[in-house]
Amino acid sequence: MDPTTILLLGIVALLGGFIDAIAGGGGMLVMPALLSIGMPPHLVVGTNKLVGTFGTFSASLTFIRKGLFQPALWWAMSFGTLVGALLGAVLIYLLSAGTLKTLLPLAILLASGYLIWPRRTPSVQAMPRPEATPASRRGVKLLTGGLIGFYDGFIGPGTGAFWMAAAMKLFHLDLVAAAGVARFMNFVSNLTALLTFVILGNIDYTVGLTMGATLMLGAFVGAHSAIRYGAPFIRPVFLLVVALMAGRLLLAA
Repeated sequence: MDPTTILLLGIVALLGGFIDAIAGGGGMLVMPALLSIGMPPHLVVGTNKLVGTFGTFSASLTFIRKGLFQPALWWAMSFGTLVGALLGAVLIYLLSAGTLKTLLPLAILLASGYLIWPRRTPSVQAMPRPEATPASRRGVKLLTGGLIGFYDGFIGPGTGAFWMAAAMKLFHLDLVAAAGVARFMNFVSNLTALLTFVILGNIDYTVGLTMGATLMLGAFVGAHSAIRYGAPFIRPVFLLVVALMAGRLLLAA
């Protein structure tokens, strides 16, 4: 791979990590970038998990250290996410390359439509912190983790944004608290799928480690920005980038 391509992939990963740590959906940039260099679809999915694990680890660690996310309160969702991601990763491995080549752009376009579609943002003042989430909702957490974890392990575009939407709607968290939940659960599903793809041999380590390093830097900066400013300030830029990537995929289809 020529140096210019590596540089461009690094820039995409840096931006993806920054955006993912704030609003979710960094994979919406990484996956189309990997597809654009001609990488086989199974390698795209596995390599994206390697890249994403770097960023979600960095971002979730930041939220935990700042006291904005407590893993012990979300063990049921973490377990559901792990099981769902494992099943999803195994299922996508069983798909043919031709099916996956069609499915990946379609999933990215659909996720783009969801993210671009205007939605009301819940009031930050009206939302309780994660500690206020009742323990009686463990079943909801388990099911939510299983469903979104399965989607992330199976294909994954836009998972971080879906996590944020679920955290705000189902558990009534504010934007920053929801970002903490999203980053940690995304880390659990990414790591589970990554270990599965390591065993199955579906990872390009050279590209994955290179992009992972820059994405981790972007996620570190993004997590601190999210904590300081909240998510809304990045949304217009995020939606513009997603729209451009979706348009590019649509034209290439």
